[in-house]
Amino acid sequence: MSSDLRDLYQEVVVDHSRHPRNFRKIDRPDQTVQGFNPLCGDKLTLYVKFNDQVIEDISFEGSGCAISKASASMMTATTKGKTKAEAEELFRQFHTLITEGPDGPVKREQLGKLAALGGVSEFPARVKCASLAWHTLRSALEGKGEAVSTE
Repeated sequence: MSSDLRDLYQEVVVDHSRHPRNFRKIDRPDQTVQGFNPLCGDKLTLYVKFNDQVIEDISFEGSGCAISKASASMMTATTKGKTKAEAEELFRQFHTLITEGPDGPVKREQLGKLAALGGVSEFPARVKCASLAWHTLRSALEGKGEAVSTE
């Protein structure tokens, strides 16, 4: 990856961390799910409102490292308006990217801005930071509402 592209990706992550999108509580969500990463101390509450099979609104509150907060922000911005099936597919692609890296089967171009977090694949402990919000979303999509832990 070129240093210009790496710098751009870093800027995207920093921006979403400092100015998270959808950082609020939704009134009367259909699903509220807690997520916790004991390794890093990341905590979040995810709120999701569905309209049939579509994510009508999604937001989060919580605290955590820059990667965790940026990932939650980008996830909410990307999945709003998607169907449950589309969100599940995004989860699969994103998880593959952050665990297998840019040389894996999912190419950065397929994920847009989410690809900015692909570099965490080089730091296994940070994969949990980047995936916390996504695993929490998966619980909400399944309708379980169960608390999620990365351990």
